[in-house]
Amino acid sequence: MTAKKKRGVTSGQARAGKLFILPSMIVFSIFVFIPLIVDFALSTLNFDMMFNNLTFQSGRNYLKLMLDSRFWNSMLNTLYYTVGTVPIQIVLAFLTAVAIRRQTKVNAFFKSVFFLPAICSMTIVSIVWSFLLNKDIGSISYYFSLVGLHLPELLNDPMLAMPTIIFVGIWKNFGFNMVILIAGLLGISGSYYEAADIDGASSSTKMFRITIPLMKPTLTFVIVNSVISSFQVFDQVYVMTRGGPLFKTETVVQYIYKCSFENYDMGYACTVAVALLVITLAVSIPMILRMNKSETES
Repeated sequence: MTAKKKRGVTSGQARAGKLFILPSMIVFSIFVFIPLIVDFALSTLNFDMMFNNLTFQSGRNYLKLMLDSRFWNSMLNTLYYTVGTVPIQIVLAFLTAVAIRRQTKVNAFFKSVFFLPAICSMTIVSIVWSFLLNKDIGSISYYFSLVGLHLPELLNDPMLAMPTIIFVGIWKNFGFNMVILIAGLLGISGSYYEAADIDGASSSTKMFRITIPLMKPTLTFVIVNSVISSFQVFDQVYVMTRGGPLFKTETVVQYIYKCSFENYDMGYACTVAVALLVITLAVSIPMILRMNKSETES
């Protein structure tokens, strides 16, 4: 009984907690855990969408993956998108959150404006930006031409297509991260800043000694979530460029789509999906462990 009191949880409360999380665990098992196991099994097979010509491939699909230049190109494009999107998106979201965290009518307006793209469909956003950036009919190109500037074919240029997609991705998603960071900022007790003011601390000192250290768990969550979302980018690229030009914007998820629904090579598509899962875990798990360690130390 003493041990139970020290932990602050009785056996009845523990059972109640397990009952409350049981529905979530059932849903997780049906839609995440079991499909992962099935995907691993299917990655060793060769079959089409109708499960015709079903043959066991052993490790040949994974050998094919290692030698597939198209896969490695899509992985490099995915990393390019992630590295180009996540740092800028997080910094912009954090600075914006700091600037408009106070509860005023003006700040409430800006919060709504910045968060609005996050609730819109990425497909609709991509279609709109494709029209806006079109060299012939786009309004952005038209307004630039009024001042004597002419935009290139941003989505058809091998060098500019991915930066353009990165820009749209940042514009679409940074508001979501901003809202999470604002919630984290509002959770910091004002007593820390009052004590810092008494000691005569400058704004930069309070930022780097109070705000950022106390925001580490929230920042880590936002970074991990953004990285995982970036690795899964598909609809934006598919709508705006279809992976072109010259496969310069083809991502791993789009390559999975092509292998499965265009080439009808479902077994190999499952292999590529397993590879994406492993790489995503390899990137995200160290950050999650670091977050847990920092919370324990604090």
